Amino acid sequence: MRTVQGAALDGLRARVRALAARRRPEHAGRTPRGEAPRAGRRPTMPGPGTETPGRRTPVNESSRYAVLAPPPTAVRGTTARAALTGVGGLLRGLARPRPGDVRTSAAALRALRARRGDAPALIRTRSGQTFLVLLDPQDLRRFYAEPVSLLAAAAPDKCRGLAPEEPADSGCSRGDLRAEQRQVGAEVLASDRPVHPSCGPFLTALADEARHLTAPAGATGARTAPASLDLARARYAVQRAARRIVLGDAAAADEELSGWLTQLRAEGRSPRGGRVRAARSVHDKARARIEEYADRATDDTLVGRAARHADPTGTFDPVGQAQHWLQALDAVPDTLLRTLLLLGAHPAEQDLAAAEAAAEAVAGADRGELPRLRACVRESLRLYPVVPDLIRVTRAETEWRGVRYPAGTSLLVPAAFHQRDPERVPAAHVFVPGRWKNPGADQDIRMAPFSHGGGRCPGDQLGLMVTAALCAEVLRGHRVASTRPVLDPVGPLPATLDPQGIRLTLTRR
Repeated sequence: MRTVQGAALDGLRARVRALAARRRPEHAGRTPRGEAPRAGRRPTMPGPGTETPGRRTPVNESSRYAVLAPPPTAVRGTTARAALTGVGGLLRGLARPRPGDVRTSAAALRALRARRGDAPALIRTRSGQTFLVLLDPQDLRRFYAEPVSLLAAAAPDKCRGLAPEEPADSGCSRGDLRAEQRQVGAEVLASDRPVHPSCGPFLTALADEARHLTAPAGATGARTAPASLDLARARYAVQRAARRIVLGDAAAADEELSGWLTQLRAEGRSPRGGRVRAARSVHDKARARIEEYADRATDDTLVGRAARHADPTGTFDPVGQAQHWLQALDAVPDTLLRTLLLLGAHPAEQDLAAAEAAAEAVAGADRGELPRLRACVRESLRLYPVVPDLIRVTRAETEWRGVRYPAGTSLLVPAAFHQRDPERVPAAHVFVPGRWKNPGADQDIRMAPFSHGGGRCPGDQLGLMVTAALCAEVLRGHRVASTRPVLDPVGPLPATLDPQGIRLTLTRR
C-alpha cells in the first residue's frame, strides 16, 4: 500500500519527466506540455490493486481533476508532505468552468467516490495544483464549522477585490479578515434580518430601475412590441440600482464608476508590470469617486450606514467596503436571468410567483419578504451557484480520516457537485423551489449557495431581497412568454447556463 508521501513523490517524478519531455519531445515519446494529446494515447485506468509508479492516475481524461492520493486506508498518523502551491491561477477555471466541465467533473467525482468511498481524496488538477477534496457530508459539516483562524478562505476571481494585490470580501469571506470588521459589515448589511432596515428606499430604487428590464423593444403601429431581456439590459438596470443602494441616488447614472470597477476586475486576474500601475491608478480614481458620494450619503444607503456605524477598532473602511458591495452585486444579473428563465420554463411556478408579487405590492409593512420568490432564487443558486467550488487553506496541521496534512493544504468543497448529487439530493437536476420551504432547509449542509458557518456570505439576505424584488417587478406586469435556451420542464436541467446566451421575451399580462 502506498503512503501519501509515496504518492506525492510519484507526482514529483511525473513532473520531472514531463519537463524532460518538454525539452526533448522527440526522444521522450510523450505529448509536450500545452499540446493536445495525440490520438490513440489515452491513458488507461489501472485495475484494482494495480499501481503505476511515476505517473498520475486520471479519473477521466476530460475532467478537471486527476487522482493523486492512494485509497483512504492510510495508516493513522501518516503525514501528507506533498508540496502545495497557491490557488489563484486555478480559480479562474473553477469559478467559470467551460461549457460541459461541471458535468464532466461531477461524473469524475462520482466515479472517484465509487472507487474510494467518502473519505477525502487528494487530487491534482490539470493545471498541476493539489487539493484535498471533501466528498462526505460529515466532512462538509466540519469544513463549515472550523474557524477562519484554522481554515482561511481563498477568494476566487468572482470575489476578487478592486486592488490588484488584495482579494475582496464581497460575500466570499477572507480568512484573514478580522472578526471585528466582519461583525461591523454584517450589521450594516443586516445579515440577521430577511428585510433590510432601509428596505423602503431600496425597493423604490429597484422599482425605478426595473423599468429598464421591461422596456418594450419598439413599437409597431398602435401595438407595442414585446420586451426582450438579455444580460446587457439586466446588467445596466442592476448596476444603476446597486449604485443607488450602496452610494445614493446621485450615483445612479455614474456608469464611469462601474466601468472602472469592471476594468479593475479584469486587470486584477493577472496583473503584471504596467498593468499593475494602470490598475492602481484606476483604483485610486474609483476610490476618490466613492469617497465623494460617501461624504454626502444618507443613512438609508449602505455606505452612509457604514460611515456612521460604531467601529471600536477603527479598522473598518466604509469606502473599501462600498467597493466590495458594488462588486458583490455584480452577481445579481446572472442569477436574475437564470431565475426568470427557470420560471419561464415552469408556467405553474411562474403564476404562483406572479400572484405573490401582485399581493406584495399592497402588503405595506410586509414588503420585501417574498418567500416564494426567494425560494425560486435559492433554487436557481442551488442549480447554478455563483461559486461552484469553495476553497480553504489550512493555517495549521489538520487530520482528516486518520491522515495528517500540513499547514498550507488547500481544501476544496465541490459545492455544485454536492448540491446536484442525485445519490443524496432528491430531484437533484430539477427545479423544485418548494424544497426551500422545508424547516431547516437553509441549514442543510449539502446546500451552500451562500456557504455556512463563519464563512457564510454576510450579504445573503440583502442579495435575496434584491434579486427577488427585481423578479417581482418583472412579473407584476409581464409574463415570461418564451425563452432561449428552451428548457425541459420535467427532464434534467443542463449542467451549466451561460447568462450570455439567455434571451427572454416578456409580454404584457
